[in-house]
Order: sequence, then structure tokens, then C-alpha cells
Amino acid sequence: MFHHGHYFKDKIDPYIIPGDPSSGLLPRISAETPGENGTGDNKVQAYCYRLCLTQHPENKVPVTKPEGYDSSRYELLVRVAATRWNEFFAKYDAIPNHKTDVNNHGPFSYDNIGMNWDYPEASYERRKEILEEHISYQKGLLYFTSTDKRLPQWVRDTMLTWGYSRDEFADNGYWPYNIYVREARRMIGKYVMTENDVLCKRPVPEPVGMGSYTMDSHNIQRYVTPEGYVQNEGDIGVRAPRPYQISLGSLLPLEEQCSNLIVPVCVSCTHIAFGSIRMEPVFMILGQSAATIASLAIKSGRSIHDLTWEEVSKQLLADGQILEYQ
Repeated sequence: MFHHGHYFKDKIDPYIIPGDPSSGLLPRISAETPGENGTGDNKVQAYCYRLCLTQHPENKVPVTKPEGYDSSRYELLVRVAATRWNEFFAKYDAIPNHKTDVNNHGPFSYDNIGMNWDYPEASYERRKEILEEHISYQKGLLYFTSTDKRLPQWVRDTMLTWGYSRDEFADNGYWPYNIYVREARRMIGKYVMTENDVLCKRPVPEPVGMGSYTMDSHNIQRYVTPEGYVQNEGDIGVRAPRPYQISLGSLLPLEEQCSNLIVPVCVSCTHIAFGSIRMEPVFMILGQSAATIASLAIKSGRSIHDLTWEEVSKQLLADGQILEYQ
């Protein structure tokens, strides 16, 4: 199951000159096939910066043309806007003081699809380049949607009502400090959480916390369909039937590899299971459990792998942690 809104609903031409494959593909569309269903690859779901914009006149900093601006990056948005799609501002979720927490929405939005695949294993220098690329893309998209006359008037008029919040990230050009890394490296530990655990299709051994969010992945790439149109690939959304348990073993590395590490974020799980586990409340839950494991190990003078689940769960329950859905 996927989010229909994050795919191209209409037949959008992918070529620089519509109908002419010899003219080349528009930016950020892959000429490769997306791969066979069920096979793995090294591609990563898209990242973006979660912007805090405002419509308050006294607090609004106008969007300006960024350095290195290239309008051709956004040609796909022009072609999408010429179809039935009119949801560009659908994830401008309202927050207090006339502000919004901007997230990706739709087939062409703030996710810089396909530009982060090497981030998980990249050097600090390469990661800096990736971040700069994402900042350039999103700042350019803000400027494009507020000024480019190829877009409908209502899009430009609406975008012009928004600007950076003067009282947010003021020491960083009103830009968020950190990019939204939805997924990067994950550990392979004593137990690997999979979609079968999230879907409650098998019992989870030694639970130390719970999750409940949809197994959610943003798009990974754009490709050309056999019919010759552009399409997004990688978006998925499958609901958990009820809150599910998360195993102690998914927080612990293999004993022969490491004995002093407890992992509440980059847990041992598959890509699709991490789509649900990756929510901040779950990280807080697992963070409490990880701290409890560390504390018990230190107090008892034992390795984390020598602790029993019975003593860990006893302490967690005493502290109010919920380990079972009732």
C-alpha cells in the first residue's frame, strides 16, 4: 500500500523537450529501471529540512533568490501544476503564532529525491556537500514557487504570504540547524525487527518498548515508466493493526562484536519496520529502556548481554514503561 498523493497521478513527460527522448531527461530523473519488486539496494528514502515559516507580517523574513539558483530543477513542478494536482500547500501544518511546520507532500515537493543515497556511509566532508545541496534545492523551491510565472497565479500569491520566521533559527539565517535524516545506518543485532513484528504476525521476544506508527517510507527515486512517463518509487504506508512490541535484542549488538553499546535509534530492524519505529516518541521510549539497561549493567558490574530480560522488564515496569498492549 502507498500514499497515492506522493505519486504522479497524471501522465507527466520526463524529457527536457516533451516527447523527445533525445533531448535528455529533466533533472533528478533516473534513466535506470527502478529494480525488481522485493529486491534490496543501497538507495535511501528522501530527506528534507522541516522549515518553520510564518505569515505574520511583523515576524516574516521574505524569501529571496538563493545563490546558484537554477529554475530548471523545478520544471517537473510546472508540468504537475498544469494537471489536476493542486495540493502544494497541503503539508503547511498550522502551529501557534501564524507559523507552519513544513513537510514534504505530493509528487514534487520539499523532499530532494535521490540526492542522499550515499549519506549514511559518507565522510563528514561529503555529508556537508549533501546538506548544501538540500539547502540549495529547498531555498530554490521556495523562490521558484513565489516568483515563476509558469506556475498558477494562486500558487505564487499563496507562497508570497509566507516567509522565514524572524524568531526561529535567527543565528542560522532562519534555517533549521539539522536536516531530517529519516533513515541512515542501522545495526544488525541479536534480534532483527521486521514487518511481521509491526503487523503483529509473530510474537516478539523480550519486549522493552512499543510502537504504533504506520510503516512509512518517503520516495527514493524518480524513473521513467515503460510507457514513457515519470514516476516516483519508494513511497509506502502500511498501518500497524495495533501497538506492537519492540524486542530487547533489537537494541543490543551481537555479543561477539560489541559489549558496551545499546542502540535506541539505529535499531536492528529492516527498512520497512524502521518506517514505523523511526518516530520520535518511540525513540524516547527506547531511550528510557536503553538507559535502564545501562544503569542495571553498571550497578551490577555485568555486561549488557549478561542481564536477563526478567530483571530489565521488572525495572521498566516499575518505572511506568508499557510493554504490552491491553
